[in-house]
Amino acid sequence: MGLGLGAALTIPAAASFAAATPARARAPGSVGVAVVGLGKLSLGQILPALKRTKNAHLAALVSGKPEKARKVAAEFGLPDTAIYTYDTFDRIADDPGIQIVYIVLPNSMHAEFTIRAFKAGKHVLCEKPMAVTLEECERMIAAGKAAKRQLMIAYRCQFEPVNVTAMRILRDGTIGTPRLVSAVMGKQTDLSDPSDAWRLDMAMSGGGALADMGIYGINATRYLLLEEPVEVRGWARTDRNDPRFKTVDDMIAWQMRFPSGAIGEGSSCFSQPGTMSWQAIGSDRRLVADPGCFYGGNTLRIVGGKGDVQPSVAEIDQFGNEMNWFADVVRGRSPNIAPGEEGMQDMRILHAIMRSVANGGASVKIDAGYKRAHDPATTVGIRTSI
Repeated sequence: MGLGLGAALTIPAAASFAAATPARARAPGSVGVAVVGLGKLSLGQILPALKRTKNAHLAALVSGKPEKARKVAAEFGLPDTAIYTYDTFDRIADDPGIQIVYIVLPNSMHAEFTIRAFKAGKHVLCEKPMAVTLEECERMIAAGKAAKRQLMIAYRCQFEPVNVTAMRILRDGTIGTPRLVSAVMGKQTDLSDPSDAWRLDMAMSGGGALADMGIYGINATRYLLLEEPVEVRGWARTDRNDPRFKTVDDMIAWQMRFPSGAIGEGSSCFSQPGTMSWQAIGSDRRLVADPGCFYGGNTLRIVGGKGDVQPSVAEIDQFGNEMNWFADVVRGRSPNIAPGEEGMQDMRILHAIMRSVANGGASVKIDAGYKRAHDPATTVGIRTSI
């Protein structure tokens, strides 16, 4: 599916890919995926996408709730032998039908199940943020290398047409010299919603809104500018009388300085209307994505020039495209553009922002040693196997 810079963008405002559709016939060489965790993201996005993917298919389920797992398994025609609990997870080593394990668990569980999956001889696709601590990130990367297996962090926006098109526009100089990237990421949270409750627990999330929503803005700023920050600052605004924010901060705002002189700024918040937007301001024009990181309905506009041809971007199944890509990584057909080192870099920045917040906004230096191995703007190529 091509992404040209043609007529004005037209995308349905409420495009939904989560509706149940019949599973397509399994393609030769399709890679088996075990989904670990059957929460809202798995049920609403990942499992429906696996009914449409060409290069990957659902091979197993791992859940702490066997009855829920049995219902999902029946929908996909999986036998009871393809259902695992967290306690029996290690038995996947004996299942040759599983090549990939997709970790969709609270952040504090990512490292444990990633390392266990590698010990079982499987490749790992892990949801972001990668982990809770930098030490966990290091252990995950080391375990993958020891097992000679691939680790990819689920940065779906690096495979999503609006964001890849935006990277290309920035690279070709359309907006001039990039000076500022501004990102706003947030939503309303509810303690009665289990998928929110763990995100509001510092021990399980590792950073509240910053880890959950802010990581989109941090990662977007990095891939849009194709640079790594050398310095960050951060500030928080949190009402501790709000029962949601007993252990995590609510709103965190940050600034990042890049070697070119460009500045990244952003905010993440757990008490605002759903927002996932960014804009890149150059010397000649602005590039605006509002929304820019939703599961569907993202938009892209060039602002400030005369007679600019607007991007024409086709909607895709983001989760399916991401899983298809990783299946090709495992099969040696595509490079891994979001390896563990990419996830660890975001964790490095995230922790630096939190250190700055704890010190009243003091500047925190970032080691500039990380370099992205592959630019999604040229590597992904806006292909989709969906």
